[in-house]
Amino acid sequence: MSSAEAPASGNSTPPHGQTEKDHVAHHDNGDYAPVKAFNLRVLFMGLLVSLGGFIFGWEGGAISGYTQMNDFRDRFGDVQDGEHKTLGHVRQGLLVGMLCAGCLIGALVSAPVADKFGRKYSITFWNVIYIVGNVVSITTGSSKWYQIVVGRLVEGFGIGALSVLTPMYQSETAPRKVRGALVSAYQLFITLGILVAYCVNYGTEDIDSQSSWRITMGIGFIAPAIMAVGMLFMRESPRWQYRRGGEIEAARTLALVSNLPEDHPEIQHELHEIREHFEAESAGGDQKWYEIFTAPAMMRRVLIGMALQALQQLTGANFFFYYGTEVFDSVGISNSYVTSIILGTVNVAATFGGLYVGQKFGRRISMIVGGIWMFIWLIIFASLGSFALYPDNNPNDVNARTNKSAGSAMIVSACFFIVGFAVTWGPLVWAIVGEMFPSRYRAVAMGLCTAANWLWNFLISFFTPWITAAISYKYGYVFAGCCALGVLVTFFFVNESQQRSLEEVDSMYVLGVVPWKSKSWQPLDEPVNTDNMHLAPGARGFAKPEVPAAGHHDNGVAV
Repeated sequence: MSSAEAPASGNSTPPHGQTEKDHVAHHDNGDYAPVKAFNLRVLFMGLLVSLGGFIFGWEGGAISGYTQMNDFRDRFGDVQDGEHKTLGHVRQGLLVGMLCAGCLIGALVSAPVADKFGRKYSITFWNVIYIVGNVVSITTGSSKWYQIVVGRLVEGFGIGALSVLTPMYQSETAPRKVRGALVSAYQLFITLGILVAYCVNYGTEDIDSQSSWRITMGIGFIAPAIMAVGMLFMRESPRWQYRRGGEIEAARTLALVSNLPEDHPEIQHELHEIREHFEAESAGGDQKWYEIFTAPAMMRRVLIGMALQALQQLTGANFFFYYGTEVFDSVGISNSYVTSIILGTVNVAATFGGLYVGQKFGRRISMIVGGIWMFIWLIIFASLGSFALYPDNNPNDVNARTNKSAGSAMIVSACFFIVGFAVTWGPLVWAIVGEMFPSRYRAVAMGLCTAANWLWNFLISFFTPWITAAISYKYGYVFAGCCALGVLVTFFFVNESQQRSLEEVDSMYVLGVVPWKSKSWQPLDEPVNTDNMHLAPGARGFAKPEVPAAGHHDNGVAV
């Protein structure tokens, strides 16, 4: 936490040599109880808002199962495959990928809605949109596969918007000490959604009627209904409240979420930071659309955020989740639904570890180690599939013999890969992107970054049937190369945001703090404000303070 001048309330900041913790525990104006990281309100907020991730995971896990069910294939398949039909590459790609196309659109249009009407009401609205899409899908006729495609497109509008608004609301509202864990809970709920969908698919696959897949679709109503109603009773984001002139309401929200009195030094200090950043941002005048690229350090941050979101998809994790049932059926596993449940369980268990790792060891080192770990296991997975799985070297033959030992080893390597993803790149990308932008641009910037995630999600899900038909398990080498690239991007461009306020993170990027020195960077004596840092017309630059902070470039102007 930066040491600032006395906030408006008159509360002083920690004297030199005194820690923030000591200062909070005992203040000049009276005694204060120690700040607790978690409380029931924070826990409830985390559980409710993270349902946006559950909805996303549910759709991904459900589609991987019910497209392989006999009744679904016989109704909507277009290629005869023995006793039953199967889905051709185009239909399979559209059914899986159209959700991602809708998510791409939803992520982009969610920002102006959230800025105008607020975070919490926008979340309710997009849950209703998802429910509409679900109704379209579940009411499809006996052979109208394209109606399911349209329904999944509409569902995607809702999921894409929620993928922006869920991390945004949590990052703007949660206390800084638990912000990383709460934002990472979005990824945890994605994994829970995937696992629950796998279990439902396993329970309905033997039903010899349309109920086998309609039950799975119908259960998808529950989470968005709970979230839509529950958000109506939540507090609005304090940073959005402040930007709308509600300083009193913002202070009340910060106090309620932290379970502290409004005059507590912790609350007053954070409110002071919000005020100073808002004043600095407002010095550039009315916001123009192009400021997302011209404002201080914004172009760089948007590109970093988009790269991280794209690389999260290019790790290949969703290859296993979307096509897991089909993949493990091809390696000769007798019941591939069971294998998918095993992978889903590993994913959930490991993601619980991710809530701890990012908070304990920091974002940067966790992402770097996780990228290397995933690289190793993808190489093993791809090598086993390419050189050991098919003894007769005939992977395109539907009757090809498979090496069961190699197939089992592939499942083990896939599990270890998923552990690495679930602990690091799965949850931490959402946390990093949710923390790196100032309030003035956060909604639009996060929308662009999340759109990059959904664009690559769509490309992978749509083209995977053709790619695997052409290069089979060598596909894993492509994902491994992307993991290596992700390690480099993290090392050279991502600042450490562990235990920092959103305003401090913004200052690091504006001041050009060197990423590999960002963990030890100390804030200036004051947060960035209009007294020592002025926006140029169009918000194209800031004049730096005369005394640079340790660890950042002294190049005159941050851009």
